Amino acid sequence: MSAPVTDAGKPSRRARLWPGAIRRSSEIRILAVAVILSIYFETANHDFLLTSASLENLSQFIAPVAIIACGEIMLMIGGEIDLSAGMVFAFAPFVMHFASEAGAPTWLALLAGVLAAGVVGLINGAVTVYLRIPSFVTTLGTLFFVNGFTLTISRGTPVSPPEGANFSAFMGAWGYSEIIWTIAIAAVMHVLLRHTRWGLHTIAAGANPLGASEAGIHVKRLKLGNFVIAALLAGFTGILEGFRITSIDPQAGGNQIMFLAVAAAVIGGTPLAGGSGTIIGGLIGAAVLGILNDGFTLIGINAFTFNMILGAAILAAMIFNIHVVRLARKGDL
Repeated sequence: MSAPVTDAGKPSRRARLWPGAIRRSSEIRILAVAVILSIYFETANHDFLLTSASLENLSQFIAPVAIIACGEIMLMIGGEIDLSAGMVFAFAPFVMHFASEAGAPTWLALLAGVLAAGVVGLINGAVTVYLRIPSFVTTLGTLFFVNGFTLTISRGTPVSPPEGANFSAFMGAWGYSEIIWTIAIAAVMHVLLRHTRWGLHTIAAGANPLGASEAGIHVKRLKLGNFVIAALLAGFTGILEGFRITSIDPQAGGNQIMFLAVAAAVIGGTPLAGGSGTIIGGLIGAAVLGILNDGFTLIGINAFTFNMILGAAILAAMIFNIHVVRLARKGDL
C-alpha cells in the first residue's frame, strides 16, 4: 500500500515523521521506566543513589554492558548478531598482557589487544557475509574457538594488567573512568549511526537489504565493518574491566555479559529482526538493567528473581516494539 500523499503528490508529514517519532517515544518510555525504578529503589533503601559507593557500583555495572551493546546494536539493525562478544571480551586483555610481557609499551600492548579483537570480528564478518553462513552459527563457532584459545594461552590462570598508576586509572582503575569511557563511546557511536552515511546506510540495509543493494549501498561491506566494530568494542571493554578489577581472568565476561548487552539493546528498542535501533536506547536499556541489578541487591532479592524480571522485560520489549512498529506502518498511530 502506498504512503498517504498530499496535494503536491509527496508523502504526508505523518508518513515521513513516524519512524523518528516512534524512536523518540521508545527512548522516552524506557527512560521513564528507569526513573520510576530509581525512585522505587531509593524509597526502599536510601543507600541506592545517595551514597558514592552505590553510584560507583551502579556505573560499573552499566558501563561494560552499554559499550558492548553499542556494537551489538549496529549488527542487530542489519539483522545480525555477535554471540562471541563475551569471549572476545576475555581474549583481548590476554593479548595485551602477553604483548606487554614481550616488552611492548603499555599503550602499544593495549592497541595489540584491541586489534586482535578486531581480527575476530573480521573473521566473523567474512564468514557471515562471503560464505553466507548465518551470523548466529558463525559467532557460535567463534565463541567456542576464542574461549578455548584464551584458556589455552592463559592455561586457565588469571594474570595482572600492565602496571602504571596513571594509565591504569585512565583506563578503568579509577571508579568513574569506565562510565566516562562509556558516555564518550556512546556519543561517538550515536553520531556514527544517525549522522553519517555509514550509519544511515546501515539502517537502510537493515530495513530493506535488496532495495539498499539496488540503490548502490554496499551491504556486504557495511555488515563486515559492523562485525569489526562490535568486536573492537567488546575487546576494549574487556581491557577496561581488566584495569578496573586489576586482574585479567580467562573466564571473565563470557555469555553473561553478551546476553546482557543484547538485552539492553532489545529493551532500548532495537528489534532482533533489524531495520531500526538507537545507541541512546541501548544506553538507557543498560541503565535499566543496572538499576534492577543494584536495586535488587540492596533490598535483598536474589539473582534468580533478577533473571526472571530480565526475561519478562525482554519479552515485553520485543512484543511492544514489534506491534507498535506494525501499527505505525499501517497508519494507526
